[in-house]
Amino acid sequence: MKISARNQFKGKIEAVKAGAVNSEVDLALPGGQKIVAIVTNDSAKSLGLAAGQEAVALVKASSVLVMTDASGMRISARNCLSGKVKTLSMGPVNAEVGIEVAGGTVVHATITHAAVDELGLKEGSAATAVFKAPSVILGVSA
Repeated sequence: MKISARNQFKGKIEAVKAGAVNSEVDLALPGGQKIVAIVTNDSAKSLGLAAGQEAVALVKASSVLVMTDASGMRISARNCLSGKVKTLSMGPVNAEVGIEVAGGTVVHATITHAAVDELGLKEGSAATAVFKAPSVILGVSA
């Protein structure tokens, strides 16, 4: 599959919890991290989502926020993957940050130059990739 989403996470579905309209899907990554996705019940049914099934989670880099110090702050985003900055590429308009999390998975975020400066980002610094569950698109093999 070729797709423009920078973040493509392969994992195994741990649970599918159906609600009135949407289902919450927990996807376990190889390094022990977990991604939570919210999909419609119709999508969950048409994809045949079930515990134990292999799936891929897609997240655009522009949907990923970068946090360096939560200072005890609690946030509503379900996906907070902590690691270290592996790559930092400064483009003409924005910067791309690659945060390596447990198991070697790299989460890519596109942020402003000002945010890089304000957060004090550099290769090797601690950072957390944050994204909301509805920003996750799930795919399965046919």
